[in-house]
Amino acid sequence: MSKVILITGGSSGIGKSVGEYLQLKGYKVYGTSRNPNNYPDSKFPIIALDVTEQDTIKSCVQTVLQNESQIDVLINNAGAGITGPLEEIPDAEIKRNFETNLFGPINVIKAVLPIMRKHKSGLIINVTSIAGYMGLPYRGVYSASKGALELVTESFRMELKAFNINMTNVAPGDFATNIAAGRYHAPVLEDSPYRDKYDYSLKMMDEHVDEGNDPSQMAEAIYRIINAKQPKIHYKVGAFMQKFSIVLKRILPDTIYEKLLMNHYKL
Repeated sequence: MSKVILITGGSSGIGKSVGEYLQLKGYKVYGTSRNPNNYPDSKFPIIALDVTEQDTIKSCVQTVLQNESQIDVLINNAGAGITGPLEEIPDAEIKRNFETNLFGPINVIKAVLPIMRKHKSGLIINVTSIAGYMGLPYRGVYSASKGALELVTESFRMELKAFNINMTNVAPGDFATNIAAGRYHAPVLEDSPYRDKYDYSLKMMDEHVDEGNDPSQMAEAIYRIINAKQPKIHYKVGAFMQKFSIVLKRILPDTIYEKLLMNHYKL
């Protein structure tokens, strides 16, 4: 039987690309969206799910199980961007981002683990970000929430080994998707001491997304992970320099690496 795959945030961007690719490869794919009725032309079923709402998580998993006997692979792809000077981002927006990027994926994992444990097999792929490997200026909250999910995955992996359940991270760089449109952007305030530098950084971030790689690269990478006998803990997918930036962070003194980032963002 074909493996059953559940992709959170599967209606657009990376999630949509991954879902369509895996369906072509013969998998039974289910995606999710907060508003599934907005995607009547989806090539695979879209189920209602808001990762910040426990009831919708439970309902989504039950819907999949009503149609299938198992969830073989969970791809935690749903997430949200956020930008702004840390001093100026409202507390409510910081909490909302962590609810979406960290607590939401954890709760979806909790919902599928009893099913996978019953079948003594399963794979969970958490989509994080290369930004989660470093604290980036004006993206500090996003870096923190994605970095936290990376570390949570490391812990989960060890706790789940005894049940034959694998977990891994895939950290994408910039891809050409609509993520910028869905970000929370702290406004560029005229009287802000960060105004000019934040405005410059914001425009640079949007350009990086517009010029990003084709999301089909993520689909191909995830397909390879699903078929790996022993998935690694961390994967990075993106432009060479974005992946190389993680290597530089490991080998360079902190202050030199910080200077490189500041030069890049013209700080």
